[in-house]
Amino acid sequence: MIISLIGFMGCGKSSVGRRLSELLCCSFIDLDDVIEEREGRSIPEIFATEGEATFRQMELDALRTIICHSDSQSAPLAPSHSIAAGPSPYPGVGKCQFRTSDYQNDSKRHMVIALGGGTVMTNECAELVQNKTCCIYLKASVETLVEHLAGKAAGRPMLANADLRTRIETLMQQRATTYEKTAHTIIDTDGKSIEGLACEIGKKVAQ
Repeated sequence: MIISLIGFMGCGKSSVGRRLSELLCCSFIDLDDVIEEREGRSIPEIFATEGEATFRQMELDALRTIICHSDSQSAPLAPSHSIAAGPSPYPGVGKCQFRTSDYQNDSKRHMVIALGGGTVMTNECAELVQNKTCCIYLKASVETLVEHLAGKAAGRPMLANADLRTRIETLMQQRATTYEKTAHTIIDTDGKSIEGLACEIGKKVAQ
């Protein structure tokens, strides 16, 4: 199973995805990291030199490669074991009680992918994610996003050179419906820790 995490930038996709992959003993991929490694440039540099349309095509190409590679291979999980014995390195929740054996299916490749905030706005990406992954929308309020993204807009091309709250509100109006239509599950993130969100998702996919 491939678990894809979608949602607005700053909602916690990468942090939650990394912790979720640890709990499920599977691999984690950040789509932005894949693109930067492929291109040898940062996302802001790609936007500045190539433009958004070219970047969106890079996203689609990278996502296709990841999913096709996953479909063609069988990657076993680490040995099944109880999760989170002892203190968690993540704030908020001490222990997450479920077993990777509840989730494991040897016939499928297991992976967690954190997508960019605008990835599913490309129709082909949305179709891939909906048809080939278990898609989870991490939904955050504008207030939470403003708090998380304050002081970080310069490194995010879609937020640069604009009032942060106004830009977030505008983009959310454009994207929220697509996020909701694409996702198989919607999880509200406000007031929840990284550990708590990862445990919540892990329990859902183990059902």
